[in-house]
Amino acid sequence: MTALLTASDFAPHDALAADLLDHATEGDDGSHDLAHIHRVFKNALKIQAGEGGDPQILAAAVLLHDCVAVEKSSPLRSQASRLAAEKASGILDGLGWPEQKIAAVAHAILTHSFSANIPPETLEAKMLQDADRLDAIGMVGVARCFYIAGRMGSGLYHPGDPGAEHRPLDDRSYAIDHFPAKLLKLSDGFQTETGSKLAKERHERLTLFLSLFRDEI
Repeated sequence: MTALLTASDFAPHDALAADLLDHATEGDDGSHDLAHIHRVFKNALKIQAGEGGDPQILAAAVLLHDCVAVEKSSPLRSQASRLAAEKASGILDGLGWPEQKIAAVAHAILTHSFSANIPPETLEAKMLQDADRLDAIGMVGVARCFYIAGRMGSGLYHPGDPGAEHRPLDDRSYAIDHFPAKLLKLSDGFQTETGSKLAKERHERLTLFLSLFRDEI
């Protein structure tokens, strides 16, 4: 993937990307690879155009928000954003960034994660969280959901009760359970007005997919 996406694909922050892309991802998780970083970057540009804020802080936070890889099934999953924030701080310090800007990037990375459950306090942090969560809903979100389920060895759905009408949701065992357990809840928690508008469109695609999927089973 690194041969297919280069710093020039992250314009107008290509100079920053040239410094940070080598640190952006690790591991072999195709749902958190450089293509994911690029999609989140494009989402962030759309949101930042409507909301303002510091574009350099936002771009650095996007580029480094997944710089530490922790599998969804790992007991350390809730610590992934903290570990990424710490690593990102060291990287930016090595590049000579001022302490205040490093702290702003680290806060955005720390609070972007759903599993960390830490509220974002700055505009840049709110925009990163929205940009990242946009990639979890819509058609890309559907694809990522089933990709991750495959990595975890999950089934597609519970054959006797696919809608979880008489059992608790179990998205570790059944991919389709992840829709009501998490994905369908995300659009209500967006932090910015621009992000919320984009999320509404993708949420509608998500619900349409789920309806068509259930119709076929």
